[in-house]
Amino acid sequence: MGRNKYSQSEFDAIARLLSLKGSANRAKQKEIRHQLRVGYEFNISDFNEPGKAFGLKELLDARQRGAILILDDRTIADMKAKRQRDRERDEALRQQEAVAAGEQTDWKEAMKQWEDWEAQEIAKIDK
Repeated sequence: MGRNKYSQSEFDAIARLLSLKGSANRAKQKEIRHQLRVGYEFNISDFNEPGKAFGLKELLDARQRGAILILDDRTIADMKAKRQRDRERDEALRQQEAVAAGEQTDWKEAMKQWEDWEAQEIAKIDK
């Protein structure tokens, strides 16, 4: 699930992309949907009726019914920063669990071991 809170400039950019999507070929539509998901965390499926096209009119309808909220730029920036911190925390936790379960190597520990070995090898050469 993506976001449902956007700044006015983000909303305008999403509207512009959806307008382009309506007249684009299939490959370009796919690219536009990717831009919406990655750049704005906007998933059409969060707002449309299954099986129906989603364009500018449907976007405006979603805003009108309150499914999409427009907030000030500062609030959006704070929200994005929190989401990024949460993603980083979740990824760190996932990596710790994978290392503990033996599914993944602790790359930081491996790098430390490599650097220690490398230092020992250099010390041997310098003697």
